[in-house]
Amino acid sequence: MKIYFLFVCLIPLISCLDNGLARTPAMGWNSWNKFGCSINETLIKEVADAMVSTGLAAAGYEYVNLDDCWQVSRDKTTGEIQADPQAFPSGIQALADYVHNKSLKFGLYSDAGLYTCQKRPGGLYHEDIDAQTYAKWGVDYLKYDNCYNAGLPPKWRYPRMRDALNKTGRPIYYSLCEWGQDDPWEWAADIGNSWRTTGDISDKWDSFIDILEKQVPIASAGAPGGWNDPDMLEVGNGGMTTNEYEAHFALWAFLKAPLIVGCDIRSMSNDTLRILTNKEIIAVNQDSLGKPATRLFYQGSQEIWGSPVADGFAAVLFNQGASAANITAPFKLFNITGSAKIRDLQAHQDLGTFQNSFTTQVQPHSVVVIKLTSQGSPQTITY
Repeated sequence: MKIYFLFVCLIPLISCLDNGLARTPAMGWNSWNKFGCSINETLIKEVADAMVSTGLAAAGYEYVNLDDCWQVSRDKTTGEIQADPQAFPSGIQALADYVHNKSLKFGLYSDAGLYTCQKRPGGLYHEDIDAQTYAKWGVDYLKYDNCYNAGLPPKWRYPRMRDALNKTGRPIYYSLCEWGQDDPWEWAADIGNSWRTTGDISDKWDSFIDILEKQVPIASAGAPGGWNDPDMLEVGNGGMTTNEYEAHFALWAFLKAPLIVGCDIRSMSNDTLRILTNKEIIAVNQDSLGKPATRLFYQGSQEIWGSPVADGFAAVLFNQGASAANITAPFKLFNITGSAKIRDLQAHQDLGTFQNSFTTQVQPHSVVVIKLTSQGSPQTITY
């Protein structure tokens, strides 16, 4: 088995993740941002139902993930992790089956420490039995946190669960929630399918901006199979405006972050659903090139983020300021000479063909999201 890992990874003396997943960033839902520890099997079944009925599943969201507080103890004989019998009386395997019957995938949470962040049983030193249990239950995704870690380095703790998951033979997406403390973008690509780059997000503009800024020097680290994770989406939780949520969603999508919804999708507003199911912005996130956007321009409150996509170049014109601003995107930022056809990915509308640059007004705390296609015959068209 060791030789097999070395052959696949082509990295001498180092094992690596071998699950074939995350060729594009994961898309799904997680319980923590909205519900915290207030979770039970009825809620999760209703969320799975809503994933289908709202059109989220059709838009590409597939994982239904339980976060902390589902587990309460370990079996004294086998060491197997035990779910809360009051919150999950049918058991985790039955819940996973319910989710799978909706043609969705099921995820769980644990911790690379002695306890989870809410002081439930952690996974440290129980990696093999936990991985076997998760595989038996039909788990498709594991978020692995960083609390109560006994001061042991993450480069030692996280590979233990990777190896245990590999040994089960079941493809389980492995999400490292190491909070970015030891620069996981530099070493985690052989260990997990995604790695948290910061501490937890909160449903506030300042939190969103703070996390976004921390992505600037590391934005290009992700690639098919493993992605930077700036934490879950807060879209729809009520702490930001619609324009701010549009900015949050677009920039996370362009960063090639996992798009993990954190609101109550059973009762979300039309605006929330519209933002989350924007097929053209999702297409940038899921683009086959797998190139995360980087910040190409920054002046005052104006920013331009962009990346190549399979059929052109995609860009976000972002106004962090408190008043509307005209933002100009020179095509040289995108390695385009002459003219380019511009499409508005939020309005789903072709805007025309422009020469050398594109200028538009961007409302405060808002974005304009465009795709550019280089044209052979330069034209001058105003917008």
